[in-house]
Amino acid sequence: MDEQKAVKTLKDIVIRFSGDSGDGMQLTGTIFSDLSAMTGNTISTFPDFPAEIRAPQGTLSGVSGYQVQIGSRAVRTPGERADILVAMNPAALKVSVGYLKKDSIIIIDTDSFAANDLRKAEFQTEEPFEELGLRTQQIIPAPISSVVKEGLKDFGLDAKSALRCKNMFALGLICWLCDRPLGPAEAFLDRKFAKKPQLRDANKASLNHGFDFGANTHASASIFRIETQKPTPGRYLDINGNKATAYGLIAASERAGLELFLGSYPITPATDILHELAKHKALGVKTVQAEDEIAGICTAIGAAFGGDLAVTTTSGPGLALKGEAIGLAVMAELPLVIIDVQRGGPSTGLPTKSEQTDLMQALYGRNGEAPLPVVAATTPDTCFLYAYWAAKLALEHMTPVILLTDSFIANGSSAWRIPEADTLPDIKPQYVDQLPEGTENWRPYLRNEETHVRYWAVPGTPGFEHRLGGLEKNYKTSAISTDAANHALMVATRQAKIDYIANSIPLLEVEGDQDAEVLVVGWGGTYGHLYEATHKVRERGYKIAHLHFSFINPLPSNAAELLLRYKKVIVAEQNLGQFARYLRGLIPGFAPRQYNEVTGQPFVLSHLIEEFIKLIEE
Repeated sequence: MDEQKAVKTLKDIVIRFSGDSGDGMQLTGTIFSDLSAMTGNTISTFPDFPAEIRAPQGTLSGVSGYQVQIGSRAVRTPGERADILVAMNPAALKVSVGYLKKDSIIIIDTDSFAANDLRKAEFQTEEPFEELGLRTQQIIPAPISSVVKEGLKDFGLDAKSALRCKNMFALGLICWLCDRPLGPAEAFLDRKFAKKPQLRDANKASLNHGFDFGANTHASASIFRIETQKPTPGRYLDINGNKATAYGLIAASERAGLELFLGSYPITPATDILHELAKHKALGVKTVQAEDEIAGICTAIGAAFGGDLAVTTTSGPGLALKGEAIGLAVMAELPLVIIDVQRGGPSTGLPTKSEQTDLMQALYGRNGEAPLPVVAATTPDTCFLYAYWAAKLALEHMTPVILLTDSFIANGSSAWRIPEADTLPDIKPQYVDQLPEGTENWRPYLRNEETHVRYWAVPGTPGFEHRLGGLEKNYKTSAISTDAANHALMVATRQAKIDYIANSIPLLEVEGDQDAEVLVVGWGGTYGHLYEATHKVRERGYKIAHLHFSFINPLPSNAAELLLRYKKVIVAEQNLGQFARYLRGLIPGFAPRQYNEVTGQPFVLSHLIEEFIKLIEE
């Protein structure tokens, strides 16, 4: 490092990598996030994929982005605006311009800013920075493509293969700017290309060339050093939400002593859960890639009947297709976990973007009165916890459970401390060996009179042979029944079983000022943005509180008391008010304000802060 360079120490920094889908920006961002976590920083990431599988190179629709915020405190969002942007072509610059701070640094590949490149990105002039009004940013021009080709000419790669290493040059330059060691990145490349030594060496060389370019050309007026904090002792992983979900399911199966079965059909953005679970056959995990969404859930229902921890994964369109089969699992009272990684809709909508628009479908998207628990993860790392909870509720209460995540937290990542197994709550299904003494004439729908949970007889248990189905059952005999009074009793019983779950889930806790007049309410994957927004409002001297829901049906038992305590309540969600309507229907006298965005993108912090302060000052 040039000792004469100024070193600017920051509490946090936001970096955005942007380029064509084939430029490797997702990999670059992932490696940088990993090595930052290893350095002792907290991180939050936001991979932003184009919807097109392969848009024309250099066009606006083909831009792929990856934003990460790293810091010394508890970073909970990937940040609103970037301090540093890596723009591999003009289209990446144009798409990212709205995410830049006034004094940000922009690194460009000058080899990709020719007149034809500008035309493909729909620039009207040959002065892209002037055209975009970028007058206060510091530009670092780097001939990345040509330097990479020249630096790798002795590695025996063709020109196309050599250019694929330019993302490592960008990573090396960023590591120099942010005072990051290259060792962890090189170790990652050693693992990734262990069987391809030529590509391994080329990528490592390109990484070092980028680092050296910064050092030798004095690429910036200052080097950024981000403060670190001493984390709670333990083993940490930089983990995305889909992988954390998979690990939560595996942990639940181990804790319950059951094999894990996943029956699924690939769908963006949930497919990575299937991919991850397929790697763990040694842990008793069985995966089936079915021919369609309906077949996926039906195989899982069969596995649930057979005594496994059964799971199916999907997104909004697939959840709609699974509706009838979910109703069958409700009627049969089988334990089943349905994971919906929400995306933009309706129909196929915005496959790679994030929304919270499946809530009403999760709550009510079945024929008849078919209640089931709905749980929502809040951050990438808590996908582990709530996948575990979804499995626990399903197995202990003999019911299908829907776990809602979303594209933002499923693809985003954060540092996750691996929990000790004995700190996880027990999972104790109610098997037939727990029948009260003296029970005679066992029936498949004989249930615990307090919890309303039926006793689970795994097929093959001697003396407990039985059949289940989708027709209504007689409460006393478990035989098929069309009696009106019996149907009313069974409807009430199934609802009471779900309502009872409120006794076994954690109580809500209010964050922020307990004596505030304004309460911000959210649910699911907006937690980080709402936490950050309320935190910044408090930093400005205002009093505000934040209440966030992960258990949605049933609500925690103290929900009504907390919601009615505050003079002004605003429910913020990425839909047109589904949770607000749900709460109004459950809690008499509850009349919240609403803040709604449906853009396919995360909340904008500055908009939230402005809205909350306006409400406080009314």
